[in-house]
Amino acid sequence: MEERSYQLERNILKAMSFDEADDHVTYWQDKSMNERLNAACFIINQIFNVTPSSKIDKRFTDKRKHNG
Repeated sequence: MEERSYQLERNILKAMSFDEADDHVTYWQDKSMNERLNAACFIINQIFNVTPSSKIDKRFTDKRKHNG
């Protein structure tokens, strides 16, 4: 996977209606599976501050079983 020069802006929030949120889902449904996976990998890499070639430090992750 190629690295891109995107930055995740964590300080911006946008209030939106349910209709606008539904349009956001429609936007991603129109993308190919490869484009969706690349976007998800990019977001995960930004959240955990890793690169595609490094691994996530699992000492900082939490596992729990959901009841239900």
